[in-house]
Amino acid sequence: MTSVFCGIDWATDHHDIALLDEAGTLLDKLRIDDTPEGLGQLLQLLAQHGDSPDNPIPVAIETSHGLLVACLRATGRPIYVINPLTAARYRDRYALSRKKSDHLDAKVLAHILRTDPAEHRPLPADSHLAQAITVLARAHQDAVWDRVQTGNRLRSHLREYFPGFLTVFRHFREGLASPVTRTLLAAAPTPTQAAQLTRPQLRAILKKAGRQREITGEVERLHTLLREPQMHQPPMIEQAMGIKALALLRQFNAACASADDLEAATTAAFTTHQDAEIITSFPGLGALTGARLLAELGDDHTRFTSPRALKAYAGSAPITRSSGRKTTVLARHIKNQRLASAGYIWAFAALTASPGARAHYDRRRAAEDRHVAAQRNLFNRLLGCLHHCLTHRIPYDEQTAFPNTA
Repeated sequence: MTSVFCGIDWATDHHDIALLDEAGTLLDKLRIDDTPEGLGQLLQLLAQHGDSPDNPIPVAIETSHGLLVACLRATGRPIYVINPLTAARYRDRYALSRKKSDHLDAKVLAHILRTDPAEHRPLPADSHLAQAITVLARAHQDAVWDRVQTGNRLRSHLREYFPGFLTVFRHFREGLASPVTRTLLAAAPTPTQAAQLTRPQLRAILKKAGRQREITGEVERLHTLLREPQMHQPPMIEQAMGIKALALLRQFNAACASADDLEAATTAAFTTHQDAEIITSFPGLGALTGARLLAELGDDHTRFTSPRALKAYAGSAPITRSSGRKTTVLARHIKNQRLASAGYIWAFAALTASPGARAHYDRRRAAEDRHVAAQRNLFNRLLGCLHHCLTHRIPYDEQTAFPNTA
């Protein structure tokens, strides 16, 4: 067991290092640049105080990202990521005047490891493939959110001068993101231009968008919709709004392309992982949602010592506040938001893919749970099953998961 503890207060261009012994005495301190030379200085400092492959000095830092963390992980040492709010509350134990400095923050992080190591967990030992899936899955989720945001801006703009266009894509599953809708808007961004489109032009637009079936019927539908009477802005203003719509459409096209590319890359990486078969054996989990789950859970199956710990991390387990005679059970708001978002999709899809999941949801609704609470409870149940299957390396079984389903 090591007797030296390292705290790193990181910044954009430099990092402050503090080393403490078991008694809390400051052994050494250092400020390094965010460069390879700075990393070499840090490793040399650790080696001078007994760091070795068999007995590495643990490190506490407030971030889990960046090249510094990646390089320290490559050395095989335990790295503890301390929440900045936790570190701020620990700081009051060592500075009642509430003073603050980078060196003090580094000392506080080292003190946290020295006094309360059991209350904090090191970064999981995920494989490089799992870390790559995490990067891709999170980037895809961000791209989807950007696509929705940009699409909402475009939809709001169209409502101001071209509301008739909103009826064009109403029956499309992709909505405004449909290739037909985007190609049509690029060809005719104003109601005046749209009303002038001929049937041959509409047929060419549909083919350009990749439409292969029922083209004639779709041409007639679009030809009728785009010629329906509607209110117009003055011609000069309408033209300006059409130019703005094209600018928004270019942003929207880029967001759609990014989401599609990242979806393909995420799915391809996920299918090569050893846990993919177990994860996708669960009802309601496809390659994309499964990749999001794996991205947040990782493939270090010792990370969560029990299903209860996993459920608390995902926010599906409630939190109890008890004081005196008063006890309150509340939904957990401090959680992994990305995992909770993927869990909401998973639980919703499982309602139609699993009779047991549907029966469990119906029982919660019959017990007067609201929809969100019943769905969160189902996600909580499925998470426990997922933890068991990943730990024991077995696929999902409906009868084992929901044995009381009629």
